[in-house]
Amino acid sequence: MVSLTSVKFLGLSFLILGLFGCMSDAQFKEKLAKTLKENPKVLTEAIEKNPVEIITAFQNAVKDAQQNMAKTRDDDEKKQLEESFTNPLVPVLRDDETIRGPKDAPLTLVEYSDFECPFCARGYTTVMELMAKYGNKIRFIYKHLPLSFHEQAMLASQYYEAVRLQGADKAFKFHDEIYKNQRKLKNGEAFLKEAAKMAGADLKKVAKDISSKEVLARIEADQQEAAKFGMQGTPGFVLNGVPVRGAYPTSHFNNIVEELKKRGKLNL
Repeated sequence: MVSLTSVKFLGLSFLILGLFGCMSDAQFKEKLAKTLKENPKVLTEAIEKNPVEIITAFQNAVKDAQQNMAKTRDDDEKKQLEESFTNPLVPVLRDDETIRGPKDAPLTLVEYSDFECPFCARGYTTVMELMAKYGNKIRFIYKHLPLSFHEQAMLASQYYEAVRLQGADKAFKFHDEIYKNQRKLKNGEAFLKEAAKMAGADLKKVAKDISSKEVLARIEADQQEAAKFGMQGTPGFVLNGVPVRGAYPTSHFNNIVEELKKRGKLNL
């Protein structure tokens, strides 16, 4: 018998059932495709004669599709989350890594971010909330994933790395200034210079370092690691090996912490 779901998705249940009667889904799809190809007026006439029914059926079909997609996405995320607890991701922490918080903190939060991304500004707020909540129990590492369609993103990453070469505290100040005043990025390099100066950096040295091989190689390494971890958009995070792809609220990270504790993978 033709499944009601298949019929609803075409928005023509009242018409198709009358035309085709009882048959398997495969037979139904094959006959429907053939009929519409040979006589497309069947569809247009049905819409013209029954617009309300067609629109209602279509809206219901869209709603069902959205619910099914959401369930599939949730199921996939749960599966991936379970996998990450078993086989955690391992970001590279370089010898000269700029770490915010105690270097031996039990919680390690790595972010792959884009200075111009509005969702990353939301991610910045989440990071600050996590730092405040867990105090000396968490350390934070900022890595780069500048997206090509954000005009200032790559240059902002270069400025950050050039400032970082002059000290971690300066890098933190620059990082915070950008995210607190992200809209000013529309002013281009003028704002980046202003932020670097505010952070206490030597602007002449910054100008010399922003296009250096060291700076560009570091950004590229971050991008490659993000791609390896399936971080296609920003922000992306890895919390003690557990990936978080997107600007999730602080509560989502808190839930991961509790799950890590429950599984005996974290002592706080």
